Amino acid sequence: MSTAWIILFIAGLLEAGWALGLKASNGFSRPLTSLFTVLAMILSFYLLAQAMKSLPVGTAYAIWVGIGAIGTVLLGIFFYGDSANPLRLASLTLILTGLVGLKLAS
Repeated sequence: MSTAWIILFIAGLLEAGWALGLKASNGFSRPLTSLFTVLAMILSFYLLAQAMKSLPVGTAYAIWVGIGAIGTVLLGIFFYGDSANPLRLASLTLILTGLVGLKLAS
């Protein structure tokens, strides 16, 4: 796996982190949480831009969003008690299948 894919994976994880940070910041009313959320946003976008230097734009963006979406849903289930019903989990599996397909096609 190339460095660009590793960078993209980290960027996707940071996307999930800042999405959860938005909730934890309570509408940016918690200063320290808000600061970490904004820093995660900046770093996530920066790493995505770096990965796009050598990866196809559509593939990189879709995988970044997908990692962020899957990570956010799973962490939301774990930390916030979000629903983990079978249809929701099956839908995550479909997203993951699409991401693997995009990676294999690149």
